[in-house]
Amino acid sequence: MRAAALNGRLAGPALLAGLIGLAVAAALAVRPAWIGELATYGPDLRALTAGHLLLVGISAGLAIATGLPLGILLSRPGAARLAEPVMQVLNVGATVPTLAVLALSMSVLGIGLLPALLTLWLATLLPIVRNTYAGLRGVPAPLLDAADGMGMTAAGRLRRVELPNAAPVIFAGLRTAVTVNIGAAPLASLIGAGGFGDLIFAGIQLYDPVMMLAGALATAALALATDGFLAALQRASTPRGLRLRGA
Repeated sequence: MRAAALNGRLAGPALLAGLIGLAVAAALAVRPAWIGELATYGPDLRALTAGHLLLVGISAGLAIATGLPLGILLSRPGAARLAEPVMQVLNVGATVPTLAVLALSMSVLGIGLLPALLTLWLATLLPIVRNTYAGLRGVPAPLLDAADGMGMTAAGRLRRVELPNAAPVIFAGLRTAVTVNIGAAPLASLIGAGGFGDLIFAGIQLYDPVMMLAGALATAALALATDGFLAALQRASTPRGLRLRGA
């Protein structure tokens, strides 16, 4: 699971960037006049950016605030019996399409920001919990034994040994989760929660491909920029040559 998470961290953003680049290059090659038309949507994009960032920031923040502690809790030896059932529930929840979850949320909470935040929170939660759990469970046993031999408390071992060594896998989950969140956020426009989806779905209704492309490009650019920021944050916060530190 750890290797798969790391591979996803490396391949996901690169694959996304490649697909976006190919799609945009093909579209602009067929219709070069669209380049100038895209610029006309600059004011609309600036107006919608705040709403999209609000959706992503709140829902992703809630997912991180709940997913990290849950992943840590499930990785503890005392929670071994709970870990598999909880992960299975989260996996089943992740198989439900985001649009279906949005419809269910809307039927209970109405339209607007609240059901959109609930849907995006659920869509973002699984990668964070899964990678936090996998990263902590994958810390080499000799490091844990050495920490115990040095007399570290459970909290000290978690803070000084386990989390630093699991950081690459945890960050992989964060990057995947936030990218998924940003990509799903345009669906919130369908229930009046705003964001770049306003341009995408208005373009669909009006059969205006440039309007659709403007919203899609803004969404993709935000996803790639956020992934790059998280990658830089990972490099800055992970020590060079992880090593066991004293209590």
